[in-house]
Amino acid sequence: QVQLVESGGGLVQAGGSLKLSCAASGSIFSINVMGWYRQAPGKQRELVATIPSIGRTNYADSVKGRFTISRDNAKNTVSLQMNSLKPEDTGVYYCNADIKRTYYTSSYNYWGQGTQVTVAS
Repeated sequence: QVQLVESGGGLVQAGGSLKLSCAASGSIFSINVMGWYRQAPGKQRELVATIPSIGRTNYADSVKGRFTISRDNAKNTVSLQMNSLKPEDTGVYYCNADIKRTYYTSSYNYWGQGTQVTVAS
């Protein structure tokens, strides 16, 4: 089994900062893309940022310049540093990863359980 476990959510005032972390565990051969998505109440889940094992990061326009995604390939972790938070950043943040469990198997997409981020105005 593979698990993604997020941590670091909470309540913060507008303009503040939070750092989310996600650790992948279980039977893992390799991880391609890791990323963060969020879902606000009454809205669809949307991409926040992604980072491949090698290559360029990708950010939603709404978070560019404020959020930074990073990963530690040795530890199978991905983090999201969120600065200058706005009330519209409020939502449940989900960790996502494309994971190969063995050399011979295809990659599968996995999701964490989500962590709540609330930004008060």
